Amino acid sequence: MATSNDLLIKQRSAIELLAAKGFSAANIHARMKTVYGEMCISDCAVRKWVRICKGEDSRETILRDRKRSGRPLSASVTAHREKVDCMIRANRRVNKRKLPMQ
Repeated sequence: MATSNDLLIKQRSAIELLAAKGFSAANIHARMKTVYGEMCISDCAVRKWVRICKGEDSRETILRDRKRSGRPLSASVTAHREKVDCMIRANRRVNKRKLPMQ
């Protein structure tokens, strides 16, 4: 089964193809709604991607999301994991509030 990110990339690809063939954003959204149903992106998002694909928006066409700054997907590091594991082994009744949050 495809992940939500894979599904989004497929939909953006379909928008790029249909926009290049000259279909309107409303027509593209109607076609995608028949294929993807409830998982289809919104009409507003389709219009945005049609503008991007046609070059009317200053952004370049990149189907995948760019990496963003901020908190990493996985905040745990090996040293932190080992420290927490040692605390749990020493006292099995330790609660979440007493575990280090860094």
